[in-house]
Amino acid sequence: METNEKIVIITTTGANNPEKATLPFVLATAAQAMDVEVAVIMQSDAVELAQNGVAEKVNAKGLMPLTELMNTYTELEGELLLCSPCIKERNIAESELVPGSKLIAAGTVVTEVLSATNVVNY
Repeated sequence: METNEKIVIITTTGANNPEKATLPFVLATAAQAMDVEVAVIMQSDAVELAQNGVAEKVNAKGLMPLTELMNTYTELEGELLLCSPCIKERNIAESELVPGSKLIAAGTVVTEVLSATNVVNY
């Protein structure tokens, strides 16, 4: 199914809420399977999930492990768009981030949202 649709998923939830941290990636991989363009923007506590070793510890009952979903998302050419000020505030070095991570600022968030067919916030 070929579409010109794009969904932007903005997530702010970290490892402290496994279900809410995992659901954005359930949605992202489902959209990819439907040939919908996806942008996942991670802000606030969600940026910690992109730090090496963190997602492996997040497992929500009844859902695929977060690390598997994130790996699938990035293997299908999805990027993890990480809030640069949020990373800086948490003293996370760029070298500590999982593959597929890209640091962004507010202008990129605005551009992504304006280019989307739909936006979902977690």
